[in-house]
Amino acid sequence: MHHGLAHWLHHETSGLLTLCAISIALLLILIVKVRIEPFVALIVSGLVLGLAAGLPVTQIVGTPLASKNSLLEAGFAGILGHSAAIVGLGTVLGALLEASGGADVITRALNRVFGPTRASLAMGLTGLIFGIPVFFDVGIFVLAPLVYVAAKRGGGSLLRYALPMLAGLSMTHAFLPPHPGPVAVTGALGINLGWMIVIGLACGLPAFAAAGLLWPSWIGRRIIVQVPEEFLAAAEETGAEPEAEPETPAVDRDEPALGTVLLLIVIPLVLILCSTFGTVYLGKHNPALPVLTFLGTPTVALTISVLLAGWLLGTRRGMTRREVSDLSLHSLRPVGMILLVIGSGSFFGAVISATGVGTALATSLSSAGLPLIVLAYVISCGMRLAQGSATVALVTTGGIVAPLVKGHGFSQPHLALIAVAISAGSIIASHVNDGGFWIVSRYFNLSVKDTLRTWTVLETVLSVTGFAAAALLSTVI
Repeated sequence: MHHGLAHWLHHETSGLLTLCAISIALLLILIVKVRIEPFVALIVSGLVLGLAAGLPVTQIVGTPLASKNSLLEAGFAGILGHSAAIVGLGTVLGALLEASGGADVITRALNRVFGPTRASLAMGLTGLIFGIPVFFDVGIFVLAPLVYVAAKRGGGSLLRYALPMLAGLSMTHAFLPPHPGPVAVTGALGINLGWMIVIGLACGLPAFAAAGLLWPSWIGRRIIVQVPEEFLAAAEETGAEPEAEPETPAVDRDEPALGTVLLLIVIPLVLILCSTFGTVYLGKHNPALPVLTFLGTPTVALTISVLLAGWLLGTRRGMTRREVSDLSLHSLRPVGMILLVIGSGSFFGAVISATGVGTALATSLSSAGLPLIVLAYVISCGMRLAQGSATVALVTTGGIVAPLVKGHGFSQPHLALIAVAISAGSIIASHVNDGGFWIVSRYFNLSVKDTLRTWTVLETVLSVTGFAAAALLSTVI
């Protein structure tokens, strides 16, 4: 009976697609209903899918003497070899910038440039710049006090200042390395990180303009939210976020120069891009190419920036080496769970590939005429809406889509556009099953209804505009 089912599944497109749908449904039930940690749910779903599809046990988990080539170990090892160092180094860099007061430096500089009448634009650009090396929720914790002060001084609804900042943080979190989701997708689809940065910016900046500038200016005149006095007092007196433990130990020293903060953020991006475009435009025998390739390897580029940050923001400003080490260690605590989700999502995707679901999907797509970039976006949207986590949506969709791009000769820019479509889908319509929804509601004095009317719409505008930009570019690249 079991072998008959496996035989049917391997030879019938509809059977494979049905089995894939059942495994995804199981994944969502485990995460949403049973409340199992996503990384455990991804492993369970992958194991069930592999066994139901009739894959040999030795192929799924290996043997006690030979497990390195199993889907389980290869799935984890492949993606974490690509992602772990990048995510960890990016986290440490963000922690050093956060603890040194880099956000305040950027905000004040932008306020001086744009003036009090354009404080909302300054807050948006602060979120955009500071969001590159800093996790989304940490960015809120650090920047919220600056938003309160800007709203009190500028007048009007708190939303006019909070939503632009949130849009900047959300865009960088979804579209740009070194954030975990984009890094995981580039690994799954085999994309050069430099192309992900270029295409992510090309699609993400128009999305930020729509969601972070146009939408707040419209909704901010219709929903008036005041800054709670206790929040404002906390911001003005201590500079700390209200009622929350700081993510990293505070560093009470003189603030760094603006140029130093921007330099540390830009260095890894520039090195990675130089390597990418050096490969395209320099000849294979050009002596500069090996140098650019080495320095532009994402792990090397981020290591350079982290070492500079440790000196420029740490020891040079009076921190002991022990303090720098403790700061780095503290910042890495939440990274473990993120890497487990990325690894287990890669295993789930490897099982999907081994079962032949990729071929079945490709057959269905060719007969239905549905572009791959649209399918990637729709799957990512569905995963996001069902279980809430953008990272889980990105990793799972990347695993489903990865087999579809193999053997089609897609260029690196086109693969990056598909990755951006997945990224855009992963942030659509944040609602009550998303932890970010409740952070935004709490920090900016919003009821559930008003959070749905403001933040949820912002995420949807960001998603749809980002995907539209990617779809448009895919017609010419």
